[in-house]
Parts: sequence; C-alpha cells; structure tokens
Amino acid sequence: MTTIKSTRIESIDILRGVVMIIMALDHVRDYFHLSNSLLVAAISPTDMETTTPFLFFTRFITHYCAPVFVFLTGTSSFLYGSKKTKGELSKFLFTRGVWLILLEFVVNNFIWQFDLGYHLIVLQVIWAIGVSMVCLSMLIYLPKKMLLLVGIILVVGHNLLDGIVMQGNSFQSILWYILHQRQSIQLESGQAFRFAYPIIPWIGVIVLGYCFGTFYKQDYSPILRKKWLLRIGFGAIALFFIIRGLNVYGNLEPWAIQKNNIFTIMSFFNVTKYPPSLLFILITLGPAILFLYGIENIKNKLTDFFLVFGRVPLFYYFLHVFVIHIFAIIFILILGGDWLTLIAPERGLSAQLLSKHGYSLFVVYIVWIGIIILLYPFCKKYMIYKANNRNKWWLSYL
Repeated sequence: MTTIKSTRIESIDILRGVVMIIMALDHVRDYFHLSNSLLVAAISPTDMETTTPFLFFTRFITHYCAPVFVFLTGTSSFLYGSKKTKGELSKFLFTRGVWLILLEFVVNNFIWQFDLGYHLIVLQVIWAIGVSMVCLSMLIYLPKKMLLLVGIILVVGHNLLDGIVMQGNSFQSILWYILHQRQSIQLESGQAFRFAYPIIPWIGVIVLGYCFGTFYKQDYSPILRKKWLLRIGFGAIALFFIIRGLNVYGNLEPWAIQKNNIFTIMSFFNVTKYPPSLLFILITLGPAILFLYGIENIKNKLTDFFLVFGRVPLFYYFLHVFVIHIFAIIFILILGGDWLTLIAPERGLSAQLLSKHGYSLFVVYIVWIGIIILLYPFCKKYMIYKANNRNKWWLSYL
C-alpha cells in the first residue's frame, strides 16, 4: 500500500471502513433481493412472520453502520477541534452540517431514485448527520460533563417519547416527524417527504461520540484508554441484555416467544432503528467500542484495506449508491426486464414491480463483494489525493 503521512488515528478509520463496507451489503440488498423494493419493503427482513434467519441476520449486521458512523463523526469532530478554537470548530461543524443537509436533498435523493422531478424526498442518514452536526456546533460550548449528560439523556430517555404519535401535515406534526416519529407525508402539490431518520437520538449519539474523543487525545494514556474501551464496550452489551431481558423499556416493540428457539433469539435482537432505540444503540455501539479495543495495535493488509474506505466515507457513500443503482439497472436489462422500474416515477418506486426482478441472498452477497472490489481503487486514489492536498480546504467537505 502507498505510504501516506497522516496524523489520523487508524483504529477509528478502520472501524469506519468496516461499517462502510457492511453498509454496501444493505444497499445491494435494497436493490437486488427478491423480497425487497428500493424504498418500500415488500417483505421486511425483521418481520418474524415472513423473514428467515439468513435474511434477518443479514439485516442485523448492517444495523451497525449508521450508529457507528454517527458516533465516530462526533469523535472525529472532537479530534479535529483539538487543533482549533471552539469558534473555528463550531463554524466547521455548522457549515459542514448544512452542506450535508443540502447533499441529502439534492444528491442523495437523486442517486437513490434517479428522479429529476424529486417527487419523493427521503431524509436519511446524511440528513441525520448534517442536522446532528449543526446541533453539535452549538452544544460544544457546554462544559464537558454537561455535554456528556445531554448525550446520555437523549439516548437513554428518548424512548419515553414513543407513545407520542402525531398525524397529518400540520407544522407541529412535521416538527415531530423530524424529531422522533418516522413518517411519510404528501402535500397537496403532490410533493412527498419521508422522514426516515428522526433526529433526537442521533443528536445524542453524535454528542456521546464527541465526548468519547477525549480517550484519543494525544496526552491520554493508551493503557487507560484501553481499560475504558473494555469497560464501556462490555458495559453497553451487559446493559442491553439486562434491559432487553426485562422487556419493559428501551425499544418500541417488546420481544416475544416465537415458533422455535432461533426465531425467539431473532425476536430478542429485533431492535428498532427508526428512530434508533436505546437497545439498538447499546447493541451496536458496545461491540463497536470493543472492536476499537481489539484493533488498536493491529496493522496488516486487511486493516489497510478497511482503512481506505474509512478515510473517504462521503465520497464512498455517494459513489457506492450510484454504482449499485446503475448495476441494478444493467442486471434488469440483461435479463430482459423493464429498467424503468428502477427509475422512480411520480408515484414512487413500486414494490410489486421491483419484486419481480429480485435475486436470492446468495446473488446479493456476490454482487456486494464485486461492488467493493470495484470501488476500492477509486477510493484509494481519492484517499491519497486528500492526504497529499490537505491545504485544499474544500476537501474536508468531501
């Protein structure tokens, strides 16, 4: 691998790279799996009545992507700010957050749907990160202990709001959809919006990630850091099993005894992502923090491979969605199908039409591996370019 001078913390970039690669599996499944449509699931991987263990756990492993990415965004923000004034950091977080929100509306919605009319605007993870960064730009002025308390309250306490359900297109309802309720609306003009990533818990995750960055300060003891990583990682996992076992709080839906042991286990781990429940966050961030503990002093060809994707996350994100969408169209054309089913018309993408052109999970995994191999050289070249052109301020926004 080309040697690059960098002051970045490799273990953080490696973890980010791992989840970015896993994320592509979920998005390949969105476009290629027989039981899915792009934006409306024909058969939900988490529906105990229709799913299979292979499908369920394929979906479950991709749960790690969004919370880890948002958490590490907070950590990276702290590390970036350690070399800046609070004012400089706040300005960067605010402007980058606004930029990400703009990219969500204009770029991300187009590459997912190829609809120049933008008839359906889906606010996904890029939106959530952007809004969270804008909020973090103001919250960083709080004392560290107060900031940590805010993060804990948002993550631990937001499930108390699960019982508040709004309807309609009033200002109050739309505000609530943005904050805590996953919902779709259609305006009289025909324009539709889907609030897929309610932001309250995501703000809590980015705040906790920012506080977590303290462990990676240059003067922080590596031995003490690894002790804390073990404590926090195992502590989060233990809390998950305790709270989930009690089955009274921390998730939108309780688990239940199913038709056999494997489905009961699936029900136990079937945690809510939209918005991410307390239990969802515990079972994703706990193992991720243990991964940071284990990977800290490991460097080999495999970690170098992950490192590439972890250092160009935004570039990779948009590139991989675009390429997956193009490949899905090519597959349909080769098999003689109607490629227009993957171009969103005014009515939105049709689950019935798309379900006719799906493939088995085995094909999904093959396509996923192929996509990652295809994108690697492009991401590597861009990583090298960024590393060798740090003086170009605009690269920090890409």
